[in-house]
Amino acid sequence: MAISSALEMILSKKRAHPYSDKQSIEDLRAEHRAAGAAIPLPDGTVCEAVDAGGVPAEWISLGSPREENVFLFIHGGAYYRGSAAATRATAARISAAAGMRCLSINYRLAPEHVFPAAIDDTFTSYKWLLEQGVTHDKIIVGGISAGGGLALALLLKLKETRQPQPAGAVPMSAWTDLTQSGDSMHANASSDPFICKAYLDRMATQYLDGVEPRTALASPLFGELSGLPPMLIQVGTAESMFDDSQRFADRSYAAGVEIEFEPWDDMFHGWHGSAHVLEDAQKAIDNIGRFCRKIL
Repeated sequence: MAISSALEMILSKKRAHPYSDKQSIEDLRAEHRAAGAAIPLPDGTVCEAVDAGGVPAEWISLGSPREENVFLFIHGGAYYRGSAAATRATAARISAAAGMRCLSINYRLAPEHVFPAAIDDTFTSYKWLLEQGVTHDKIIVGGISAGGGLALALLLKLKETRQPQPAGAVPMSAWTDLTQSGDSMHANASSDPFICKAYLDRMATQYLDGVEPRTALASPLFGELSGLPPMLIQVGTAESMFDDSQRFADRSYAAGVEIEFEPWDDMFHGWHGSAHVLEDAQKAIDNIGRFCRKIL
């Protein structure tokens, strides 16, 4: 199937500037900030800074969301970069599609703050929502890449601590396996200009700081998955991390979890962030909206 001109433009631009292990963490962070700043906010987006129990966060909404429904949005960035500011447009589009307010959090980043800082902050922000009077059955958690992994790790943390689960979860291009053991790491290496095994190995080592990579709150693929809430799992078929989502979906389904698995043909890692130019990105977000409305 022929790919769209918009998709070809995105892929060509990334292939012209591939990842190099010579890039410093600060260089990679600056590159990410610039990319996020270039994405226009949808007209009517409202952002408000908030302290979510000590975790810096933003309320982001678009359209007429219902106050009682909250999408806890967790940005990606391989645990060392990314922010609520860089992903405002995506969170806003999810808000509009789902009819929910988004709480987008700025969890602490490695190497300054290694595991378990990121999952601790995610857990804190979820508990803060409950303390504000948002009921667990009105919350959906989701995120992209490392944020998708954190959304899933949060479910395991809630189960471990006997806290109420949210109504559902939406991991997008989720990083679920910090050992990089999926077959797609090699099979899709040539089709994915955004993420490669060498990059993930570097960032996983930095984030884990000596912790066993199969630890469930770092790599939720290896957790005990029974009793988790319904999920919509979205991933691009061209991603080197495709198997992170496929294997998690398979293991969750085998554990009795209600799973909707959406493999998107030819899509790259975290394509949702390109909804301002890419039709399939907005379609994926629309599907997230339908899932949220169905669950709530």
